[in-house]
Amino acid sequence: MARFCPECGGELTYDPVLKHNICKSCGLTFTPQQLMEAKDEIMDRRETTFDQRKKRQNEYLKWWLSKKD
Repeated sequence: MARFCPECGGELTYDPVLKHNICKSCGLTFTPQQLMEAKDEIMDRRETTFDQRKKRQNEYLKWWLSKKD
């Protein structure tokens, strides 16, 4: 399963000795827990962005429909 660095997007490899994931691109290391937390944070940001976009669309639609009266 390919994993990607939450900082730079580079490919991660697992080092069984250190029990860390290491980014091939930037060299940062992550524990499995840190990767899970980063994934959750990214998903939260995506949901927030989606919610904001949906809210703007709804506000515009209400405005546009109000002008049709």
